[in-house]
Amino acid sequence: MPGPMGHGPMRRGSDKKEKLDIKALKKMFAYCKPYLPAIIISIFCAVVGAVTTIIGPDKISDLMNIITKGIIGGIDMTAFTNTCILLICLYAGGVLFSYIQQFIMAIITQKASKSLRTDMETKINKLPLSFFDKTTRGDILSRVTNDVDVISQTLGSSLANLISALVLFIGVTVMMLISNWVLAIVTIVSSLLGFVLMALILAKSQKYFNKKQEHIGEINGQVEEVYTNYKIVKSYGAVDNEKRTFGQKNDKIYSVDWKSQFLSGMMMPIMIFVGNLSYVLIFIVGVAIILNGGTQVTIGTLISFVIYARLFSQPLSTFAQSMTALQQASAASKRVFEILEAKEMDDESNKTLKLKDIKGDVEFVNVKFGYDKDKTIIHNFSAKLKAGQKVAIVGPTGAGKTTIVNLLMRFYEVDNGDILIDGKSLKDMKREDVHALFDMILQDTWLFNGTLRENLVYNKQGVTDEELDKVCDAVGLSHFVKTLPKGYDTVIEENGALSEGQKQQLAIARAMIKGSPLLILDEATSNVDTRTELVIQNAMDNLTKGRTSFVIAHRLSTIKNADLILVMKDGDIIESGTHKDLLEKNGFYAELYNSQFSEN
Repeated sequence: MPGPMGHGPMRRGSDKKEKLDIKALKKMFAYCKPYLPAIIISIFCAVVGAVTTIIGPDKISDLMNIITKGIIGGIDMTAFTNTCILLICLYAGGVLFSYIQQFIMAIITQKASKSLRTDMETKINKLPLSFFDKTTRGDILSRVTNDVDVISQTLGSSLANLISALVLFIGVTVMMLISNWVLAIVTIVSSLLGFVLMALILAKSQKYFNKKQEHIGEINGQVEEVYTNYKIVKSYGAVDNEKRTFGQKNDKIYSVDWKSQFLSGMMMPIMIFVGNLSYVLIFIVGVAIILNGGTQVTIGTLISFVIYARLFSQPLSTFAQSMTALQQASAASKRVFEILEAKEMDDESNKTLKLKDIKGDVEFVNVKFGYDKDKTIIHNFSAKLKAGQKVAIVGPTGAGKTTIVNLLMRFYEVDNGDILIDGKSLKDMKREDVHALFDMILQDTWLFNGTLRENLVYNKQGVTDEELDKVCDAVGLSHFVKTLPKGYDTVIEENGALSEGQKQQLAIARAMIKGSPLLILDEATSNVDTRTELVIQNAMDNLTKGRTSFVIAHRLSTIKNADLILVMKDGDIIESGTHKDLLEKNGFYAELYNSQFSEN
């Protein structure tokens, strides 16, 4: 139905954009802005929780000093007990506030993720069909599912962890400087080594995260295409070729994925090494201060600084883990926001025209159109069709028959000219109101997993069994329905054991139930046998009575009784008239008609 499909996923810019995309991350975190009050409460809890964690080592230092003094003159049990109780209260309070913070952030991130998925779904429905012509379905599905899931995981984990880590990092730094600035500098300088190494790794690994998301979109596109048309792949013996293609794409993912994971995985070991190095340096410098007569350093101070060094490396490790998640989220966000920021169809909220009591007069006025602006395929198309006429559009492949239908339903906008229904321009109506005027039956049927009833009455309420019986009888489905174990309530599947003919009959019955004033049949009987075609053709004759109908057909024997036949070639009408008139002219239509019978 749309124009020519693209042969690859939508490109996402050059490989120069390999660093962390801050703009994309800002857009991602912007989804948390509506929950700012809750975020402030969460930050407050993170601060309190971090403060309790930070004070702990200082009290442990006091506890060790009490024990050290007690070895000589006896332990002060009152001070010892009070300090222990205070430590228990501090750490218990820290756990409680950390739990509250995590709980709040979990709710916020899930709501933000829900909002993002909703916006994606809304946006998809606002995009023109030209967008889908240039982007594979698999790549779109990958953005809507895989990329959004990556963002959701990042919001759910990294955001909360980063807040806690940042508060802990600042608090520990302050406490170390207060306790002993020399040991604090030793700890900080050794940890800066980890930051430098982490920055180098980030610069190297980001390009691999970008390429990974891109290759995942490509392989999803190939898998979707192959398994949607698996019978064709099998019948053409192309399984091995598709396996090779899949293998090549899979190898690309493997190549960039292991590199990205290897590089990002180096962050944690490096930070652990830096932390252990800090412990060693603390004892070396601390002992040197004590040996030189420094009274400001005690055994308790050294032990507290070892704990501070561990706490100091903890947020650094969290930053390293979060950076890995943010790298993936950055790559995913760019792909998601390319859809969210893509150009939408024009806003039509100001259009109020709705046609009522439709007669069905249709007129094409000097219509010009091309899927690409520089390649026109419909040239100055004009036709005036009377209400209730059955109009057939015929011509060779590529003549523009289906394109005319796409324009008639406003799936695409005309470049020049106009299309009128009952003298009213389609441009003055909302697209959904135009779509409601038509029943459309295509060559490629669509059934979804659900009951037969749900497939027949799709998006229409209040349809009775009597109406279903009447429609199914008209299209020759009555016997089929009777053979089903639960009748209309039998669950059918899209790729279930239904013949192409039965699927087409179900699609035709669905259109008859909708009952719109105008009808489009695009090769509607091409997938049924001759006997079933006669049954459906009779049903169509009844269906089209009093309704303006457009029939696209390659099988010219099916449109003999059309009131008007438009013969198209290279985007223009070259002949028009009834079947009898066109045969008598012995022109292009007669040539097409006779060639079909000579081939038969």
